[in-house]
Amino acid sequence: MKFAGLTDDPAKRKVDHNNPTDWTQKSFSNEEEARRWLKGLLDTPDYETGPGDLGWRFGYTYKIRPWTHE
Repeated sequence: MKFAGLTDDPAKRKVDHNNPTDWTQKSFSNEEEARRWLKGLLDTPDYETGPGDLGWRFGYTYKIRPWTHE
């Protein structure tokens, strides 16, 4: 399973999620584009997200492992 989220501070979120080694991020120019990207991922069975986003300027994903924090 993979985690996907949105944020305005990807460095802080990466630390918050316990620095996953497979962290990927994507930048967006507007909120609508960011929300579409996240919705597209969450429409597949491979991704989940947590409660509330912390912005929209960056999207990020990583594989959920025992040492990561969702």
